[in-house]
Amino acid sequence: MKTSTLEDFYKEVAPHLTAGINKEIGHFNVFNIADTIAMVKSKNQMPYNRRSYYKISLIKGRNKAEYADKVIDIEKHALLFATPKVPYHYVPQDDKQGGVFCIFTGEFLSRNISGLQLDELPIFKPGGYPVFQLSAREAAELSVIFDKMQKEIAGDYAFKYDLLRNYVMELIHYGQKLQPVAAMPSTHTTSARVSSLFIELLERQFPIDSPRQQLQLRTAKDYAGRLAVHVNHLNKVLKETTGKTTTELISARVTQEAKILLKQTDWNVSEISSSLGFEEVAHFSNFFRKQSGVAPGVFRA
Repeated sequence: MKTSTLEDFYKEVAPHLTAGINKEIGHFNVFNIADTIAMVKSKNQMPYNRRSYYKISLIKGRNKAEYADKVIDIEKHALLFATPKVPYHYVPQDDKQGGVFCIFTGEFLSRNISGLQLDELPIFKPGGYPVFQLSAREAAELSVIFDKMQKEIAGDYAFKYDLLRNYVMELIHYGQKLQPVAAMPSTHTTSARVSSLFIELLERQFPIDSPRQQLQLRTAKDYAGRLAVHVNHLNKVLKETTGKTTTELISARVTQEAKILLKQTDWNVSEISSSLGFEEVAHFSNFFRKQSGVAPGVFRA
């Protein structure tokens, strides 16, 4: 799965602005949805993939939003939060589309007013439903905040980015106080996509290039959290689509990497064990023997 960068976004919807992407510490900008739809109309719909930036959208019109295994119908107005960790897209269901959105990098809010990192905020944590249906009154209140953003970014106030950070945090807190809408049941298509996302995420953990490098995701629970699905659901989907459990797939890939490291590096078994997420060498040796039928030292020889 391709990850869309800021450069990709600007080339698609605002090619005349690419020169200024990195001129500030972090990045922030705000756009009208109707303008961006006009730019990408020939592509039919927004691609389902990851973005390397955060996005908050005030959507007006009928749409269908898809996050991992969640499919959510938007009837009139919605507030949508997107994080680099979870791929998503939304598909317009009519021609009456409008609204506004802002994009920003983690560095832009590295020192937010709550003192937390972005991914520590409830709205951006995996497992939530980051699409909120809005009343006409709520949509109007949020429109005021976005209007302020558009006015401020076009101005020359020396501290405008400090002010814009406050507006972004206002949107985040507004969303965190809303109740999420219910997600529709998973379909075969979404199950297949979750399975594909898991495999892609698993492969991104490798190769291990240094003894100091360690696997970030080691258990079924780790992967389920990153994919924003329940661990039982992930296991069920993978069993249906691959015939193997989550743990079996993880173990097979870790074993494959262990064999590569044993044959192609001069790292000792302790270093390999640590880099693959084992706290004790004995645990790694028992795991490797169970998976391959021989001890690590015998396989290396």
